[in-house]
Amino acid sequence: MLKLADNASDQGECWPSYQHIADQCEISRRSVMNHVAALCESGLMRKETRSGPKGNGSNFYRLTLSGANTSARVVQEIHQDGEANSPGAGVGDSPDGATHSPGDSEGDSPRISHSSEPVKEPENTSCPDAPPSDGKLTKTDFLKRHPEAVVYSPAKRQWGSQEDLTCAQWIWKRVLKLYEEAATFDGEIVRPKEPNWTAWANEVRLMRTLDGRSHKQICEMFKRVQSDTFWVRQVKCPAKLREKWDDLIIRLPPPGTGHYQAGGRDINQISRPDNTVPPGFRG
Repeated sequence: MLKLADNASDQGECWPSYQHIADQCEISRRSVMNHVAALCESGLMRKETRSGPKGNGSNFYRLTLSGANTSARVVQEIHQDGEANSPGAGVGDSPDGATHSPGDSEGDSPRISHSSEPVKEPENTSCPDAPPSDGKLTKTDFLKRHPEAVVYSPAKRQWGSQEDLTCAQWIWKRVLKLYEEAATFDGEIVRPKEPNWTAWANEVRLMRTLDGRSHKQICEMFKRVQSDTFWVRQVKCPAKLREKWDDLIIRLPPPGTGHYQAGGRDINQISRPDNTVPPGFRG
């Protein structure tokens, strides 16, 4: 949160990459993604994905805290405090050469960027001011904020749409089928307990809204997981699928390219010897 505030403009806006934050905080890229997701869920920050001219996407953040005015004031105080306690703060503080732009916080004043050129503030933004935390809302107010929710828990700030729930139910049916097939060989296998649908649908929603995965991509990845003898035992729910997604992308073979164990070559497999004698040689 502090690193984002340090990179943010007086309006509480910034767009550092996951890797840039990870390098500055000396943590993994996955940890940064989890922290960003938690901040968005708690209502302290808004995240928007923007497409670049070449089709590549970038994240745009707005620190909302308890409102745009408060956010701007707090971020400005952090900048001022850092300048007062750190001589030469400004250009030297950022490895990418980001500078703090003086001047009025209103109008068309430039905001902070990780490039040498300032980026002009957009006239309109789709990042609204942050309302109170979901955990403090009544059931009625929670549904007013998330009208598409069909399963929800205001206290845990978890919810999912009908499409999220359908995707979660599809995953559960695939898991259940594995247990049923295994039970035909081992009668002692017990049918697993039905999942918490709110938690499952919420994880699907997070994969969709924060990680940029479509429901189709989520289902296709889970099908690939279940075709692998190693990962099928490791990934049995949306939360674990989301946690291991990057590893699965690297280690699972693309669809239609064959199958291998544990996401890689089985080093314990011993090839059968080839005793054939090539032409021109004597055995």
